[in-house]
Amino acid sequence: MPALYIVATPIGNLEDISLRALRTLREVKLIAAEDTRRTRQLLAAYDIKTPTTSYHERNKLAKLDYILSRLEDGDVALVSDAGMPGISDPGHELIVAASQKGIDIIPIPGASVVVTALAVSGLDTGQFIYLGFLPHKAGARRRLLQSVAEVTATIVILESPHRLKAALKDILAVLGDREIAVCRELTKLYEEVFRGRVNQAIAHFTEPRGEFTLVIEGNREPAKPQLTEAVEKRLRALRRSGIAAKQAVAEVAAETGLSKRELYRAWLKLA
Repeated sequence: MPALYIVATPIGNLEDISLRALRTLREVKLIAAEDTRRTRQLLAAYDIKTPTTSYHERNKLAKLDYILSRLEDGDVALVSDAGMPGISDPGHELIVAASQKGIDIIPIPGASVVVTALAVSGLDTGQFIYLGFLPHKAGARRRLLQSVAEVTATIVILESPHRLKAALKDILAVLGDREIAVCRELTKLYEEVFRGRVNQAIAHFTEPRGEFTLVIEGNREPAKPQLTEAVEKRLRALRRSGIAAKQAVAEVAAETGLSKRELYRAWLKLA
């Protein structure tokens, strides 16, 4: 049965493509490409003559039936402009549709701007959260950043040059002046990795150019314990049991990390 190959392509330097990817692109019947002009540059560099068809954000739903019909005749490779298709790039809908038809989905791994930026950032790589591109509108952008404000894992974000300054200012406002690595044009001629604080990055990138990947330090300040309804319910239950205030407050303080003074004030309000 024909297969759909998900082929990673270079994120910049054309030499960063695997031998397996090149063989696959030569052997398939068709290449579905996010930008056929850009893909043809890669194919020309390696003298690959396989036909291409466009498959991008604007036509990805309209093209589904056509590509699925071509899969009845032979293997198809899916490529994006750079990196792995389906990761902040077109591909998800096609992968789902093909899998629902029982078509084999075969990954051909390769370069990834996310992992590359993380590796050179100098920040913690034990855990990370990937947000992709931030929303265009400031309100939505800040809400997304607020949703990860307490996350201790390193945060990875993609950003375009014309929104970089606004994004950095919102990161500073919402997440604070954290350590950050701003990776520009990775693997390309003008590759740059800036490491410092968010405020320093804002001052450094006065006229941003190129493609950016931001790697941001996770939250290093433990969340302050809150006097929640659940905590008050626990105090109330202890009070009803007849336990002394000093003992009850000490128990709940040990359980929650809240200060004994705050818990004692809450205890008195329960009277």
